[in-house]
Amino acid sequence: MLKWAILGPGSIAHHFAAALKDEGETLLAVGARNKSKGQAFAEDFDIPRVYEGFQGVLEDPEVDVVYIATPHAFHYDTIMEALNHGKHVLAEKAITVNGKQLEDITALAAEKQLIVAEAMTIYHMPIYKELHQLIDAGKIGEIQTLSVNFNSIKENDPSNRFFNPDLAGGALLDIGVYALSFVRLFIKDEPAEVISTVTKHETGVDQQAGIILKTKQGQLATITLSFMVESPERATVMGTKGFIDVEKFSRAEKASVCYLEQGKTETIEAGETEKALQYEVRAMKELIENDVPHVTLPYTKDVMNIMDKLRKQWEISFSFE
Repeated sequence: MLKWAILGPGSIAHHFAAALKDEGETLLAVGARNKSKGQAFAEDFDIPRVYEGFQGVLEDPEVDVVYIATPHAFHYDTIMEALNHGKHVLAEKAITVNGKQLEDITALAAEKQLIVAEAMTIYHMPIYKELHQLIDAGKIGEIQTLSVNFNSIKENDPSNRFFNPDLAGGALLDIGVYALSFVRLFIKDEPAEVISTVTKHETGVDQQAGIILKTKQGQLATITLSFMVESPERATVMGTKGFIDVEKFSRAEKASVCYLEQGKTETIEAGETEKALQYEVRAMKELIENDVPHVTLPYTKDVMNIMDKLRKQWEISFSFE
């Protein structure tokens, strides 16, 4: 059995630890910059080894795979260090801050023959397998257009991770990565054209944006992101014969499909929202233990490339890049 460790015992780490337990996985260690927090986390989940900082976890010879739950500004150094210590890595989104960091990581992982993956729930929810089968069968025709809205009001505090440039803040790297991952899952190629507009926070990071993506085949996607308003988390995939509506698309368990020719609508259900992180665990185990194709990594690379292009258009960069 794989032995897991968690780096950074924050809120998402609590959910992931619970998912590991539900899957019957061995959670061997936790690393925390604040050891008291690490000890409390270990008590909650019966974790036998607690390390102050991350180095002890990475040097632990019994740890096979680490889950990184720190803010994305710190992912690159931690992932590279983990790979150099022979650990497989599952890192929270966004997996890195830019495409160059991801290139370095994937090159090192290939050299070390290790698996590195982004913990992107969208890629693993069972509903999307069902929807792709429906699309492949031609039920909604050729996909032409996608529309995605992801908006979430954040407290206007320049020091928090959402708006702090030293922590790679901004809506794009926080919620935009979900919207772009959804789009990439349904279009044929990485977009050839990227057009956008942005509203910046006083700190200089993006807090609201409108994005248009177009593939070389002519598929078009429109995305709105905002930290200034709240709205339903919704995505629509539109084909020549129908369309698919997905509410709460980041962890969806059902979708509404409208068939234009028949004039009818049906609801497709698959998977459970509450098991989103369990599906991530299963996918990571498959990659490590069964050597299956790493189909999500090319999507992750494409999304990172799109975000690089957007930040270049917006003239947003971080001092540590």
